[in-house]
Amino acid sequence: MIRDLLQESYNAMLHNRRRTALTMLGMAWGIATVVMLLAYGDGFGRAIVNIFAEFGTKLFIVFPGRSTMQAGGQKAGAQIRLTLDDVDLLSANIPQITHITPSCDKDAIMQFDNRTYTMSVNGEYPNTFDIRALILVQGRFYNPEDQIQRARVAVIGSETKDKLFSGRNALGEYIRIDGVSFEVIGVLTPKMQEGDNNVNRVVYIPFTTMSDLKDTHYLDSIWFNYETDDYARIEQSVRYILAEQHKFNPIDHRALFVVNLMDRLHHFEVITLGLKILLAFIGALTLGIGGVGLMNIMLVSVTQRTREIGVEKALGARRRHIFFQFLAEALTITFMGGLLGIILAYVVAFSVGRLTLYSAMAKHAEAGDIRLVINPVTLIVAVLILAAVGLISGMVPAIRASRLDPIEALRYE
Repeated sequence: MIRDLLQESYNAMLHNRRRTALTMLGMAWGIATVVMLLAYGDGFGRAIVNIFAEFGTKLFIVFPGRSTMQAGGQKAGAQIRLTLDDVDLLSANIPQITHITPSCDKDAIMQFDNRTYTMSVNGEYPNTFDIRALILVQGRFYNPEDQIQRARVAVIGSETKDKLFSGRNALGEYIRIDGVSFEVIGVLTPKMQEGDNNVNRVVYIPFTTMSDLKDTHYLDSIWFNYETDDYARIEQSVRYILAEQHKFNPIDHRALFVVNLMDRLHHFEVITLGLKILLAFIGALTLGIGGVGLMNIMLVSVTQRTREIGVEKALGARRRHIFFQFLAEALTITFMGGLLGIILAYVVAFSVGRLTLYSAMAKHAEAGDIRLVINPVTLIVAVLILAAVGLISGMVPAIRASRLDPIEALRYE
């Protein structure tokens, strides 16, 4: 039965090759549009994740502020100052923390030979390499032994290396930071840098050595990453622990500024989901236009084959036989057009390659651009939309054909 239906569909398509080809082209263009729009939405989502991953997604940054509420006998307006005791307190009371480091920074005068620049220097623990998701292009990062020995070693950013050394090798050379000599032991790969952000124009030195350049009793910030998905609870814990330590109201967000990168990423994920739904809707509408074309062609086919339908019914064909005959023809056109459209989508995605997004605003941001990579989920969604459009477009003509009166059909000229 199925083989006979497919044979009838194939013969009908061969009888009207041009019409069938144009209808398939419309369906192919529709499904290709759906696949490419969904691939664009997926690419946008991956670009956002890559931008955040460049700096570490499961990351908290805690900055001291000034209280705006009275709490614990303290008047509003008290300056909050973080110390190493706070680092130990957070590490001991929040077991989800993977790595934590204090951070002291300052703008310092960097010198090498006759070159002098003002750049940022950060004094942090060695584990900041993992916290900040740093990557070395040369050399090594300072280790716990350097930290204990207060070694005057430095790991420099890519722009720092370009400014001070140009094309020369920086490893093993000595630079002066505010007049203090440091050995360069590593060079970092460039990070995404937007505008005047000095993320690559930086020097990292051991936290203990930072005391040679400034007073490190009070910290500028605390950085840590974690290994759970409940980032809201961690932020709440940070506020309550430090509020008890420093006598401020834990709901006073100006007393303590907590930067939560996962929370920001979640907001972008919501935007990305909305964009995907919108693109899928637009693609479905485009494919629907192809479905309308298929329905019109099949209705024309029913009209042209009215006498043939009458003959089939006179020979004993039932309604369901006529129904499935025309539905099979519509679904065959849909399937072949869909297959052609998916191939077209892969060709276009491969040809387009990378679409500019974040690299238009930032340096070294190619990872933040959109790539049209078609994943299995995209194909499944596109095929489901195609199947729905094909069924709806094929059922209307098939129902009309199956309900024709055999006597009136035989009289049709």
